[in-house]
Amino acid sequence: MNTLSYKTISINKETAKKEWVVIDATDQVVGRLCTKVAKLLRGKYKPTFTPHVDCGDNVIIINASKVVFTGKKETDKVYTRYTGYPGGQRFDTPAKLRQKKDGVDRILRHAVKGMLPKGPLGRHLLDNLYIFEGTEHDMQAQKPKAIDINQYK
Repeated sequence: MNTLSYKTISINKETAKKEWVVIDATDQVVGRLCTKVAKLLRGKYKPTFTPHVDCGDNVIIINASKVVFTGKKETDKVYTRYTGYPGGQRFDTPAKLRQKKDGVDRILRHAVKGMLPKGPLGRHLLDNLYIFEGTEHDMQAQKPKAIDINQYK
């Protein structure tokens, strides 16, 4: 009997096959989009998934300014941040954040960050996410492939 045929293969950083993918976020719901992006970043769609290794893809999101919220979340949802000074708690809604520079980037990163593991691995995985508000991106040298995010569960 060949005992090597049923060994579990655990990949590491050197043997992980990472790809570059482009996702068009036009008319996508924020939470539903970010769950799929988090799974892509983590590598959960791959048969070689290893929980403690960065084996996911590098994800480029284009048309990020065209994402939508369901219901009244655009005006009612509140993002809280703290400046570090006494009385420095600040509150923003998604409608206010969209008007600021890199506001949509902060909305999407906040959602994806909450869906990734906490600790050094999660912080490293978030570096593999690139968000662009328009249709153009500067990652052409990596030859990313465009995927339809609606095909994933």
